[in-house]
Amino acid sequence: MRTAIISHPDCRKHRMIADHPECPSRLDAINDRLLAAGIDIALTHLEAPLASDAHILNAHDAALLTRVEQLLPESGLVDLDGDTWLCPESLTAAKRAAGSGILAVDKVLGGELDAAFCSVRPPGHHANRALSSGFCIFNNIAIAVHHAKQQGIERIAILDIDVHHGNGTQDIFRDDESVLFCSLFQHPFYPNTAIESNHHIINTPMTAGMAGDDFERALLDSWFPKLKQFKPQLIFVSAGFDAHYEDDMGGLALVESDYQWFTEQLVALAKKLNCKGIISMLEGGYNNSALGRSVVTHIKSLLEL
Repeated sequence: MRTAIISHPDCRKHRMIADHPECPSRLDAINDRLLAAGIDIALTHLEAPLASDAHILNAHDAALLTRVEQLLPESGLVDLDGDTWLCPESLTAAKRAAGSGILAVDKVLGGELDAAFCSVRPPGHHANRALSSGFCIFNNIAIAVHHAKQQGIERIAILDIDVHHGNGTQDIFRDDESVLFCSLFQHPFYPNTAIESNHHIINTPMTAGMAGDDFERALLDSWFPKLKQFKPQLIFVSAGFDAHYEDDMGGLALVESDYQWFTEQLVALAKKLNCKGIISMLEGGYNNSALGRSVVTHIKSLLEL
């Protein structure tokens, strides 16, 4: 599939406290692995634009944007929520992260791409309509989904494979039946969301220690049948890779071959359903070696290499 990687140097400028796991070197690890694997030349490389305030306000209350703007320091760091800090460049980085998804939507719907991987930070899936939290300032995928809906897309699926529940995304789309939200996550675990499911929200909790066989079984039993029924016109992936067994931010035991299986299944399903494309956005993943290897595996599968 025609696939792009979308990023921007500004995403490296967002800094938090020393030794914070959500750090600029995450993006370096991805870039280094892409170069080492020799697949960077198979990708279209695009720079993320800045999301506008109007784009952000499609998914968030105005008070959230105002709070981030008012807290943004002229120097040093400011505590945003106890887990997330702001530096002077954080708002620009967050707008680039959100803008990557907007550009991906435009390129896919314009027929220029079949898939995109947004290699950006800060991540987004814990930010709900009113609050930033869990390393996330704005909900990047929610902003991109709203942009796609404004372009006339009527059925959108969001598949969240981060080890942590995508509580912010669920909050934003809880009452929106045009969006199928599926989240697979370790439970009990942060953010300790009450598990709720309905006809367009599919939550798939996994206990610590579960590995690839459990992952595959859960998706084959619950996600893929629902996707075939829902027939999404566009698929988004909240691509967290912290369910990898080497990542000590979680307790699941996935490996690169599990992410390969998931992506290959998704590509095949998207083709079968005549889906317009797949847009994957980086969420978690805090062991840099495992993150880089997993992202390269994911992208190679999007490229069908």
